Amino acid sequence: MIPTLLRIAFTTLRRDRVVQMSVFLLPIVFFTIFAAIFRSQTRGVTAGVRAAVVDEDHSEASRRIVAALAEEKGLRVRTAARPEGAPRGAAEVPLDRARALALVKAGDVPVAIVIPAGFGAGFGAFESRAAPIELLSDSSDPVAPQVVSGLLQRIGMTAAPDLFEKLGFSLFERYGGPMTGQQREAMRRWTSSLTDTAPAGPGRAPGRRSAAGDSLSASIVPVRIVDVLGDQKRNPVVALTAAGIAVMFLLFSASSAGGALLDEVESGTLERLLTSRAGMGTILAGKWLYVTLLGVFQVTVMFVWGMAVFQLDLMHHLPGFFIMTFFTAAAAAGFGLVLATLCRTRQQLGGVSTILILSQSAVGGSMFPRFIMSEGLRAIGRFTTFNANALDGYEKVFWREAPLTDLWPQVLVLAILTVVFLAIARALARRWEST
Repeated sequence: MIPTLLRIAFTTLRRDRVVQMSVFLLPIVFFTIFAAIFRSQTRGVTAGVRAAVVDEDHSEASRRIVAALAEEKGLRVRTAARPEGAPRGAAEVPLDRARALALVKAGDVPVAIVIPAGFGAGFGAFESRAAPIELLSDSSDPVAPQVVSGLLQRIGMTAAPDLFEKLGFSLFERYGGPMTGQQREAMRRWTSSLTDTAPAGPGRAPGRRSAAGDSLSASIVPVRIVDVLGDQKRNPVVALTAAGIAVMFLLFSASSAGGALLDEVESGTLERLLTSRAGMGTILAGKWLYVTLLGVFQVTVMFVWGMAVFQLDLMHHLPGFFIMTFFTAAAAAGFGLVLATLCRTRQQLGGVSTILILSQSAVGGSMFPRFIMSEGLRAIGRFTTFNANALDGYEKVFWREAPLTDLWPQVLVLAILTVVFLAIARALARRWEST
């Protein structure tokens, strides 16, 4: 009896493609996404950190620091940009503090490195800490400023070993008294050993990191991290979390609500509607409008709950919130209709929608913060998933507090997706008109 039952079960599995995808394909997809994300972490999160650099000091020390930053493989340094408000073809000019700050606020770079006036005078002097390097940080990416801060400590040793040696003398004499000639030579050999294997470059001696050097380097390059976006906000991270969850569940709700078409096919209701004055285009339009309004209501309820329980600042962002919510719900409704017209049964719809929604939610940022993803994976999510574009819009509304006109890229993408989804659903629904 048991062999017969097993044979029946395996026969059913072999014939059901949706179950096969859920059992075999979905784990592989998720494993690939997780592995791609966390492999980039093990290889070092420093890869590809975008940073603007401003030199207000123009000293020998600051020039060495800037040159070393430009050569650092873990950074993509930007020292020039076109003036704010200038047309795209305008020539770029060296960055100043205001322009670098604008780049951070606009999300073009997660951190700006500002070397202030007076930095060079205190560089390598133990007593002077009046001019720390400022990291103007977008705290929606908390990794970037910490990475840059660590790199600056290493660069402080390798970019200017002569000044690092000067600091070593200063520390020793402060706590150990005047140094003898033999002690000074030993100090020179020690500082040379700290910097004897780093990549060479302009104004940069070869160098190597060590535990001792790491602790001492913190005295060379004082760093102050300045949160330029999140410091004055009230629970903005809650808004971004709500947006990520809302978009994912919006897709599930849309696919489930769109599946009502399959119920009407099985019950014969759709056939009776088609014999009346209502055509398939009208039916799909009515379904799309219903699912869109349902999605708007669902997301609004979630954000109102966040406002009531977690102090989410919704009232000051209502116009941007409703614009993004409507276009997000509209695109999700179109996506749900595509799945409903593509599948033959509710069972198929459940399996296919689970695979597609979970996969694009993982890549698009609904499950993982995108700052931990590699640049390549972020690009894939932005150009291939529904979620990434919706989350970019919500981020502009709640985090960057951008004007409504700045939402046009995300709104345009979502509007195009809506039209494309509806066109695909209309084409797939022709099979019901011909039966």
